[in-house]
Amino acid sequence: MSKIIKPYKDSELGKKEQVAKMFDTISKNYDGLNRIISLGIDIKWRKKVVKIVGKNNPKQILDIATGTGDLALMMSKLAPERIVGLDISEGMLEVGKEKIAKASLSDKIEMIVGDSEEMPFTDNTFDAITVSFGVRNFANLDKGIKEIARVLKPTGVLVILETSNPTKFPFKQGYKLYTNLFLPIIGKLFSKDKVAYSYLSESANSFPFGQAFNNILEKNGFKHTEHKPVTFGVATIYTARK
Repeated sequence: MSKIIKPYKDSELGKKEQVAKMFDTISKNYDGLNRIISLGIDIKWRKKVVKIVGKNNPKQILDIATGTGDLALMMSKLAPERIVGLDISEGMLEVGKEKIAKASLSDKIEMIVGDSEEMPFTDNTFDAITVSFGVRNFANLDKGIKEIARVLKPTGVLVILETSNPTKFPFKQGYKLYTNLFLPIIGKLFSKDKVAYSYLSESANSFPFGQAFNNILEKNGFKHTEHKPVTFGVATIYTARK
């Protein structure tokens, strides 16, 4: 990215601290609002991620920026030995822990507070690592990607689901209108944090996508990078190996 985008422009806190504060604030109504904003399509995207991860028959899975644990819960169907959900926001994790307990999966899915740029895991630990709508919140993208490469096994797979920008008419114009106008309005109407969804919109529009993001992955320890746009390009699924 050409500039670092933070949620609270008048705050002296760093991006990492601001992102944690923002997600703590919106954690209680995040799931419901997310379904509204994405029209529920994000569930289909996550199912595609699970299918890709499943091809690797992973025993140890790490879900970075796990939030309230949606993807971690879906990946439990792959019957791995362990899933670790890592997130910087304690508020989001608390919501996730409640969902996991309700699903009777607390012995399978471990939710921990952690920094994606300095993870508390040894080298070559995980068979699969996923990040859904989280890499654009990294304070230092290069450092975060290198850290992912460090804890991923040589035979492992990285799968990232992230927002992207449609490039074809009329989806390009429609998406810009939606993210710049309607998404912040919905966020202000239904969220306690009046700037959160403006930040999510701005960060989505400015984040590198497609081959540009593949290049970042390759620069920081990955190869065999692939990207597949979904739903006219409003999101993209990336796969890569060390």
